[in-house]
Amino acid sequence: MTAARLTRGRVGRQLLRLGAPMVVGIASISAFNLADTWFVGRLGAAELAAMGFTFPVVMLVGSVSLGLGVGTTSVLSRTIGAGRTEQARRVTTDSLLFAVGIVLLLALAGSLTIDPLFRLLGADDRTLPLVRSYMRVWYVGMAFVVVPMVGNSALRATGDTRTPAAIMLAAAVLNVLLDPVLIFGLGPVPRLGLAGAAWATVAARGLTLALALWVLQARHHLLAGLPRRAAEVLRSWTAVLRVGVPAAATNTAVPITIAVLTRILAGFGPAGVAAYGAGARVLMFSMIPAIALTSGLAPFVGQNWGAGERGRVARGLRLAMGFAGAWGLACWAVLGLGAGRLAGLFSEDPAVVTALADFLRIGPSGLAAQGLFMAASTTFNAINRPGRAAALSLIRAPLGLVVLAWLGGRLAGIPGVFAGFAASNYVVGGVAWAWTRALRRQEAEPLEAAR
Repeated sequence: MTAARLTRGRVGRQLLRLGAPMVVGIASISAFNLADTWFVGRLGAAELAAMGFTFPVVMLVGSVSLGLGVGTTSVLSRTIGAGRTEQARRVTTDSLLFAVGIVLLLALAGSLTIDPLFRLLGADDRTLPLVRSYMRVWYVGMAFVVVPMVGNSALRATGDTRTPAAIMLAAAVLNVLLDPVLIFGLGPVPRLGLAGAAWATVAARGLTLALALWVLQARHHLLAGLPRRAAEVLRSWTAVLRVGVPAAATNTAVPITIAVLTRILAGFGPAGVAAYGAGARVLMFSMIPAIALTSGLAPFVGQNWGAGERGRVARGLRLAMGFAGAWGLACWAVLGLGAGRLAGLFSEDPAVVTALADFLRIGPSGLAAQGLFMAASTTFNAINRPGRAAALSLIRAPLGLVVLAWLGGRLAGIPGVFAGFAASNYVVGGVAWAWTRALRRQEAEPLEAAR
């Protein structure tokens, strides 16, 4: 069993050690998504728009998975920090069992609602059959998406960020290799089009599932047998869900909000939807170092909080917010200057290129503030204060993004929608900075002010 490894040593060095491998892992997942987008873009504007319509639903499932992962990381890292070995095994195993149950429910519900849901999002008679071909395959392989995310969250809770990074890199490589073969057909493999991208995703995620489970048991011994009493499972689920449900609910608000945003953009034609689907992936790729550092903050804060090291928590939060904010500003400068050329890489359709270039000039202006939000939200979840993290997400998504994007669209069309997207980050970044003031100033006494 892995002991608490993050409660001693220089804080900056610990965060760098946690974040650096995650750069590779998150870059792999972003490359995974960008490769899908690039190859699908070669099929045509209709296929790229269809993938844009799937984005909010894929994000919805990912948000549920992320919420479960956040809960697992929070509980498990604090349990490890407190030295409770057997409880750590139980938490890990029961979290994975819960993820399996969630997958079964979501896959069934999703498979039965493909047509009405995507018509509601604005898919027309041209794009709906393409969406259907992708999502039917994707739902079949949903377990390979959800369960590995929870498993990798358990690995990160131990302070091991290298192994999840390696697993994600292996999945990305496999996906990039399979994409052209399955999408366009090669040798005896038939041309599957958009469905080929879904099959490549399912195969690559299947690899992550097998590797994550093997490492959890072989290296960290974090898998226990099936529980003997229902009370054991309920105890683990209650602890994980206390953080995981608010995290999942608020993370779910993001794809629901993006679904509304997609519907707003669909009112201006498919070019806006295609541009947003591709542009959002570019923004995620550009923020990889900040995402990695703030993700690495979770096990660091959890273990130190469990061990009573409040001053180290404060120091870690200050460093993470400073780095994430500075990186966001740098991304805005680079993407704004290269917007036109980047847009041309994803589509040959002039309308899509124009809309995507607008997004890459406008959307990244709020990335610095988004970095503050990410660091604050991660910290609140790690110290078992999910209400604050939930409130931040709600401020950013339905209360900020929907209202501001709708208003921007009314005033200035597609560029106005993108301006609303950026403005929502400014709002939540300011609130995150204010709400973490007590945390950032903490030295050694208990953090009653953060309750």
